[in-house]
Amino acid sequence: MFPRLSLPFATLLSLALLLSACASNTAPHKEDAIAKQVESHYRLGLDALEKNNLPKAFDELLHAEQLDPKRADVLDALGYAWRLRGNLEKSHVYYNRALAIDPAARTWNNYGALLLTMHKPKEAETAFRKALDDPRYPRPDFAYINLGDALLMQDRFNDAIAAYRQARMLNPSQEASRLKEAAAYREYDRPAFAKAMYETILRDSPANRQALEGLLSLLEGQRDTGEAQRQLQQFIKLTPEPMDRAWAEETLKGMQP
Repeated sequence: MFPRLSLPFATLLSLALLLSACASNTAPHKEDAIAKQVESHYRLGLDALEKNNLPKAFDELLHAEQLDPKRADVLDALGYAWRLRGNLEKSHVYYNRALAIDPAARTWNNYGALLLTMHKPKEAETAFRKALDDPRYPRPDFAYINLGDALLMQDRFNDAIAAYRQARMLNPSQEASRLKEAAAYREYDRPAFAKAMYETILRDSPANRQALEGLLSLLEGQRDTGEAQRQLQQFIKLTPEPMDRAWAEETLKGMQP
């Protein structure tokens, strides 16, 4: 019978320490690998959202959530995806989860947009103001435009106009705030202001279909067919978009006796 061989205690202790070190080194590497997977799925999900590929977006974002249920920007993106899908309640849940983890300005703005869709303008106003409380938010013009919408839904016309103008001061190159302001003038029966605003937009951007549609609506109410036809003819010459040109040509044809 062979004698049982045993390692010296010092050797056993060294081996134990080595195994412990290996285990402790493995954990951070595993966490890093998971974090990279989450980031990859998140980016792919955002890309799919931008391309309006909702099934792909959900596939990637839900995978990212499964790997890391507490990553706020993933939950924010899922809130937006569910809103696009039409499930406002699920969108609401995801935004609240994201805000509980990280009350970021971007998420407050997105959550406010959801509340507007749910016809909750006072709550939406609060959300937009929270977004604007953070001076680091890179797109405060978005929040001011949305704030204007929330104020207009509460019949606070002057406050809404001020919010749209503040958005324009922050980002003069965007046209959304001018379109919103023109629409507000039209809604509140100030056609002269609305017409001047639409004409200003079209002077700067002659191929802006949204501005032309607003102007045509005003001209129809004023029964100014001649000016409407002139605007359409100008648009047809200048627009680079075939679908917009086809729309303008059909509209012009419908005005002819």
